[in-house]
Amino acid sequence: MDPKLQSLGLLDLISERHVQLRSTAEHLWNDHSDIYISNSEWFILTRIYENQQPTISYVSKNVDISRQATHKFIKRLEAKGLVEIKDVENNKKEKCIQLTAFGQECYEKNKSLKAMLEKKIADAIGIEQLSILKSILQTDWRIDKLK
Repeated sequence: MDPKLQSLGLLDLISERHVQLRSTAEHLWNDHSDIYISNSEWFILTRIYENQQPTISYVSKNVDISRQATHKFIKRLEAKGLVEIKDVENNKKEKCIQLTAFGQECYEKNKSLKAMLEKKIADAIGIEQLSILKSILQTDWRIDKLK
């Protein structure tokens, strides 16, 4: 066991593992693809994938990234051919975003790479332990009541 992790509390342990997993997922993608996509860009792509043509303002409100940075990342994703920005019908101010066929393909490829990573974690800690961990993480921790 990593001695650095032994002295950490719950929040810091979750944070450390999150950073490790995100870094590993990013390296996996970059080792299997010619196109670089940052973790922030993946976060935005996920919001677009989940909501099928969300508005830019919706994405900005639902990612933990500044509005200005979100716009910059969306422009980068558009330049890479991963998303298209379109006008919202009956609304001149709003724009919506959708994945291109290439963006959809990249998202699906990354999804399978993450599944492979999850299998490696299951191999390391055991499928039952992974199942318990996922169950715990999916449980309502009532965090909003702690504020």
